[in-house]
Amino acid sequence: MPESIVNSQKSLDECIGEITEAWEHDKWLRVRWTNGKRRTLSQSALSHCWYDQIAKELGDQTEEEVKCECKLRFGVPILRSDDPDFRDMYDSGIKGLTYEQKLKAMRFIPVTSLMSREQLSKYLEQLQREWAGRGIVLEFPEE
Repeated sequence: MPESIVNSQKSLDECIGEITEAWEHDKWLRVRWTNGKRRTLSQSALSHCWYDQIAKELGDQTEEEVKCECKLRFGVPILRSDDPDFRDMYDSGIKGLTYEQKLKAMRFIPVTSLMSREQLSKYLEQLQREWAGRGIVLEFPEE
């Protein structure tokens, strides 16, 4: 069953669009949602919990390695698209490096800490989608 995190008008509109499409196709839906107030961890703390979960489930990467991979694959594109200063820094100093060198650089370059609440929400949504595709379900902790 598809899942969406709705935390902005844009994500609400997208979710409603997906629900409408599914309804038009099948004429039958089961809809369930939870209130975001049930979250007890900040977005930053949540991302670190998820890095730890991913590392444990993979078994062959450390939490730090997972964090660097996520920052590079998901965080950097978000900041590059939204922040011209970050894009200039990244493109002039990091973009030409090998993938392994970029991963090492992520240990020292702030990415998620530079993000707005909306950007970090987008980042967390991308983490959920990516890792669900690899069989790792990342959820918001219960109280």
